[in-house]
Amino acid sequence: MKAVIFDCDGVLVDSEILAVRVGLRAVKELDLSYSEDEYIHRFLGTTMDAYFKKVDEDHREAHGTPVPAGFFETLMKDSREDMDAALVAIDGTHAAVQSIAVPLAVASSSGIERLHFKLNKAGLIEAFAPHIYSGELVQNGKPEPDLYLHTAEQLNIPAEACVAIEDSVYGVISAKAAGMSVVGFTGGGHCRAGHGRYLSNAGADTVVNHMNKLQDALTVFS
Repeated sequence: MKAVIFDCDGVLVDSEILAVRVGLRAVKELDLSYSEDEYIHRFLGTTMDAYFKKVDEDHREAHGTPVPAGFFETLMKDSREDMDAALVAIDGTHAAVQSIAVPLAVASSSGIERLHFKLNKAGLIEAFAPHIYSGELVQNGKPEPDLYLHTAEQLNIPAEACVAIEDSVYGVISAKAAGMSVVGFTGGGHCRAGHGRYLSNAGADTVVNHMNKLQDALTVFS
């Protein structure tokens, strides 16, 4: 293990549960119905463009029309307001990050501006700068391997020598496709019983449910 690459949402910051709540409220106004678990497994871990496309496809299938104009702009505004009011780092993250001796990076599906906002809000940006990379920087977002390959290239470390920390199925698939080892993480507020099984089935090499267990998990790859 020569580098550790963290996803951001649901791994470093407890943002996914906020995004799920805002998203479920928003799609309800479109007369689209998802359970919380269905919403999590269908949408989390993708880029915003991919999310918008999937919601639009669901709306066209259900109602025969595209999503109303302005819907996604309103959703982004509401999400930003919730993040600004309530976003915090995942419990134990600062100590876990500080305990890792190899180079660190972030590889997130979030847009670059929102990614920096979240890391700043949680007091984590200094731990990773300048190696903070957004899905906006590559042609294909997760679950394709592009973002993880790009991050490894920027670190100047072979992808197979990197370990990724991921909370989503799409993220696990992305990192494994890049040739990396993966620690699945289920400590985010959005993770429900059985979430670790989804990550393992997607290819995660091991799964932890709290940041205080990450250091021990990483020793396997040393």
